[in-house]
Amino acid sequence: MRIAGIILIILGVVGLIYGGITYTRRRDTVSIGPITATVNQRETLPISPIAGAVALVAGIGLLIAGSRRQA
Repeated sequence: MRIAGIILIILGVVGLIYGGITYTRRRDTVSIGPITATVNQRETLPISPIAGAVALVAGIGLLIAGSRRQA
């Protein structure tokens, strides 16, 4: 439960600060015999600020619930 809380907190902070996760995907566009052409394409996985805030609060809640359960 603790790891899930930490992951939710990280995703919530990323969603609030950056508005999403950006990554680069490499695609082969043309392949003619031994010659190939590739394109690096930047894509964004958008995270709305509301979803980021909900994930942050849920992650904090999971950490608190996990610490109470152990005590």
